[in-house]
Amino acid sequence: MRFIIYGLVGWCAEVIWNGVRSLIAGDFLLVGWTSMWMFPIYGLMIFLEPIHNRIRNFPLIIRGGIYTVLIFFVEFLTGLVLSIILGTCPWDYTDSPLSVCGVIRLDFIPVWFIGGLLFEKLHDILESINFTNKTV
Repeated sequence: MRFIIYGLVGWCAEVIWNGVRSLIAGDFLLVGWTSMWMFPIYGLMIFLEPIHNRIRNFPLIIRGGIYTVLIFFVEFLTGLVLSIILGTCPWDYTDSPLSVCGVIRLDFIPVWFIGGLLFEKLHDILESINFTNKTV
């Protein structure tokens, strides 16, 4: 269930992110988009849960840095795998001056830092929900 929630939250966040970027570019239709491939990639946030539990008491800057590195690692790895399998990647950063192999952008460090810390909040909320309570 959490995999699905993380996938859906990631999809929604990406559509909103791209919609805001459309607005900044002058598109008042606020067109946002994502790829179907992103759902399982965002669902992989489930593997951050045990890490969050272990680093919960670390200083904020350390926790955010750890999430940033881990998110970059997953983004890099999944981007390369999709490029090999599909011949392309749903995101293409080759035109960005801070791109690494066209699949990650170093100028996204603040985005993934904040995103990782927001993940903590979502994880804590999901921890408080009993998904196994079956009432008939």
